[in-house]
Amino acid sequence: MQEGDIGLEALSPKEAPEAEPAGAVDGEGAPPGGPRGRAATMRVHEKYSTLPAEDRSVHIINICAIEDIGYLPSEGTLLNSLSVDPDAECKYGLYFRDGKRKVDYILVYHHKRSSGSRALPRRVLQNDTALGAHGTKQGHPLPGKGGPVEPGSPDPPMDYHEDDKQFRREEYEGNLLEAGLELERDEETKIHGIGFVKIHAPWSVLCREAEFLKLKMPTKKMYHISETRGLLKTISSVLQKITAPIQPKVAEHRPQTTKRLSYPFSREKQHLFDLSDKDSFFDSKTRSTIVYEILKRTTCTKAKYSMGQGEGRKKDSALLSKRRKCGKYGITSLLANGVYSAAYPLHDGDYEGDHVEFNDRKLLYEEWASYGVFYKYQPIDLVRKYFGEKIGLYFAWLGAYTQMLIPASIVGVIVFLYGCATMDENIPSMEMCDQKHNITMCPLCDKTCSYWKMSSACATARASHLFDNPATVFFSVFMALWAATFMEHWKRKQMRLNYRWDLTGFEEEEDHPRAEYEARVLEKSLRKESKNKEKRRHVPEESTNKWKQRVKSAMAGVKLTDKVKLTWRDRFPAYFTNLVSIVFMIAVTFAIVLGVIIYRISTAAALAMNSSPSVRSNIRVTVTATAVMINLVVIILLDEVYGCIARWLTKIEVPKTEKSFEERLIFKAFLLKFVNSYTPIFYVAFFKGRFVGRPGDYVYIFRSFRMEECAPGGCLMELCIQLSIIMLGKQLIQNNLFEIGIPKMKKLLRRLRRRRQSPGDPEEPGKRKQRYEVDHNLEPFAGLTPEYMEMIIQFGFVTLFVASFPLAPLFALLNNIIEIRLDAKKFVTELRRPVAVRAKDIGIWYNILRGVGKLAVIINAFVISFTSDFIPRLVYLYMYSPDGTMRGFVNHTLSSFNTSDFQSGTAPSDPLELGYEVQICRYKDYREPPWSEHKYDISKDFWAVLAARLAFVIVFQNLVMFMSDFVDWVIPDIPKDISQQIHKEKVLMVELFMREEQGKQQLLSTWMEKDRKRAEPCNNHNPGAHLDSLGGGSPAPSHGYHGEAL
Repeated sequence: MQEGDIGLEALSPKEAPEAEPAGAVDGEGAPPGGPRGRAATMRVHEKYSTLPAEDRSVHIINICAIEDIGYLPSEGTLLNSLSVDPDAECKYGLYFRDGKRKVDYILVYHHKRSSGSRALPRRVLQNDTALGAHGTKQGHPLPGKGGPVEPGSPDPPMDYHEDDKQFRREEYEGNLLEAGLELERDEETKIHGIGFVKIHAPWSVLCREAEFLKLKMPTKKMYHISETRGLLKTISSVLQKITAPIQPKVAEHRPQTTKRLSYPFSREKQHLFDLSDKDSFFDSKTRSTIVYEILKRTTCTKAKYSMGQGEGRKKDSALLSKRRKCGKYGITSLLANGVYSAAYPLHDGDYEGDHVEFNDRKLLYEEWASYGVFYKYQPIDLVRKYFGEKIGLYFAWLGAYTQMLIPASIVGVIVFLYGCATMDENIPSMEMCDQKHNITMCPLCDKTCSYWKMSSACATARASHLFDNPATVFFSVFMALWAATFMEHWKRKQMRLNYRWDLTGFEEEEDHPRAEYEARVLEKSLRKESKNKEKRRHVPEESTNKWKQRVKSAMAGVKLTDKVKLTWRDRFPAYFTNLVSIVFMIAVTFAIVLGVIIYRISTAAALAMNSSPSVRSNIRVTVTATAVMINLVVIILLDEVYGCIARWLTKIEVPKTEKSFEERLIFKAFLLKFVNSYTPIFYVAFFKGRFVGRPGDYVYIFRSFRMEECAPGGCLMELCIQLSIIMLGKQLIQNNLFEIGIPKMKKLLRRLRRRRQSPGDPEEPGKRKQRYEVDHNLEPFAGLTPEYMEMIIQFGFVTLFVASFPLAPLFALLNNIIEIRLDAKKFVTELRRPVAVRAKDIGIWYNILRGVGKLAVIINAFVISFTSDFIPRLVYLYMYSPDGTMRGFVNHTLSSFNTSDFQSGTAPSDPLELGYEVQICRYKDYREPPWSEHKYDISKDFWAVLAARLAFVIVFQNLVMFMSDFVDWVIPDIPKDISQQIHKEKVLMVELFMREEQGKQQLLSTWMEKDRKRAEPCNNHNPGAHLDSLGGGSPAPSHGYHGEAL
């Protein structure tokens, strides 16, 4: 207690039989309850006040009224503090005001101060004893929640909505007190209109909940971890010395040679655990998890007013009665209904400053969340200790993924360098660039476009060889095996983390129902109940069964929603809305891609009319670059829109648990964002140039726009440009700038909003903010779905079209090095501390990764066979080449067209632009020449190439799938040393309990032996005295085997 604190001890009903209304203010009256009550009150004042008796100013509260409304039990203690200055002993909000009890959780609510009352400092402290609320009544003020009303002041207008929220808070906090938690209220903060409830879980509650949650805690028993021997040990020691500079300076990251045996906590077996320091036995992460479980489990079942009944009138008393009986409001429901505005655990302290006390948050900031340590390993164990297993697994997965990108990046760079080295040796590109061949190509568009020389596409042909060479096939196979190896590597690493974090036997239990689900179930049950009432009104009730019917109705009122569930019939409208909305969103994506195609066609035609030769020569590059930029902007905007739509669609489905909600949201968001991100790339890879037609018989869109065709070197170069710009743009803008800029913008807006809401509140210059005030200004934690989503989309860019862009792993690696530190800094400095969630794997994301990996094999097979010229080159080399080389390949892939066969109105407006009249032009396709009997029909070369392409897809897909499955089979999911350690733990645990049981048996035998020896002399020398002492001289045969019974 601090100086100036005044406490009032709530007397029991026996001690205060008759209490007068609390009308005395500031000492103007005597304490109620007679002499005994006055003496008890004086004793309390002497105990908690350090001021002289004549200087004390006591606010007297009607003790019996407090007990009547059920806010405090008779044995509790209420400490009402009049001090508003923060005390350094409580470490600025990390502890209760006594400086001893740690704040484990914070509840935040909005409150309104009435203008007609004098505001008292609102720091209310609940005592260590578990205070209970026996029920609350309307119309009674809560102790310590408001100041006395001045005489003659008008009553402020009542806000029934706020009054109902306050009523719910009082009941809910009373239930928390009954659950054993300790609360302290603080409304005198620097944030206008915001009140805080600090929650502390005492040791008994922590032990009880740890046993309920089956938390594995370290025991006193320690054992040595089996180390590798021989050559492996030498290699391991050498690697440790080499990697020592890049290891974080964190105690949890050092290699451990011993480990404590873990066992689910049990209050009956507390002697097994090391309880020498009870304050640190449960760390802050575990304490907040335990409190959050209590908050979810504790319900608030009453409502002072039914919602939507102005002025508190009960228009539908039956509905209100059922709502009070059946409505269960845990913390999730209270947050959703606005009773509380926020709920979060506290950070351990500040992370920067000269005089900041050292804590885990500061250590994470220095060794993990700083860009200066980008080259170091992550302190995953410390991340798990501070944020919990679920977030720890995300960063462990991100680290493993980034590490595996290193070999993929090296191989990709080698493939790219191979393309650079062999560029001058590529015969097809040399033929295209050779001016001697003088190949005249057909126009790219109608009327405005003229004939052009193939040599003008020399630069594009040479650049396409960088990504379209035999090495890209090898790289595609390598990346498919890389994806399978990465998945196996992660499974093994995940098992190691499960062993280290004592999650080997952890099984997720069914979560609490969501607030929205309970509300829908309650609504359904009320409708069902009203229908049953209507039926009973028309059916005469038998007099003999009236009592039975009353009992049944009462039981149904108590547990109305227990047997009611949402079926597929209830969710059918939501399912239908989901289907229609998703199909519509996909159609919108396709329509936007179609719009970009029309833009490309029309822009190319417009640029062809330009008089500048430089503009006409760069039409392809200009159109491709601008179209890709438009696609990038649309993709980024639609990503945000689709994320909101996916959340809305999931909400209307009303999933039962948070896990089900998260999985459904992830599936919808991934589906929409996958289609949004990859549709433009799929178009370029598999559709562009496939349905063009031929000169004289082109395919048109809307009878006006001619379908665009690929360059003579193929569409692979354009696919590479499309993929690189979208991938790099998303990573730079969406993943980095948005993650940095949006939180800072939100923080600035919150600061401006607070200043606008409280412009007249003067800032005390010397007052330091409490920890919970600082954390309240941080951004709420929104889950890991956005973090996983951007990495999964990136994983798709790295694997799906890697045949067209071997440098994708390198750019992903560079992005992830920044991404890890960016996410770390966001979690440590920008976000409120999340509630620690136990998890043994990454959930549905693993299945999505496997699906993307399998899809990547198929897509790369089609990219190599249909998008690149790899298969046509092989067919030409082994079937049509006269000298076994690639000479003549370009001419082989081009067909001829007689310019006299142009349709009317489609021929070039300036046929003499090249300086001579063109009679035969060439176009890329396998068709019969105009002098053939079946002119312009598909030639047999086309069918030969198509058969080879399909054969390659089948062989490539099955071969790579077999190799991936072989890698999956060869590499065991659980490392051998981990399986041995898990088995060793089980054996040691059995030995420990056997030894304990033997000790108990020996102790019991020793006691029985001592008792028997003590009883034998008494029975032999003075049996009568023994009987007299037992029964006053009367025989007592029932005590004849007293010693043996023990």
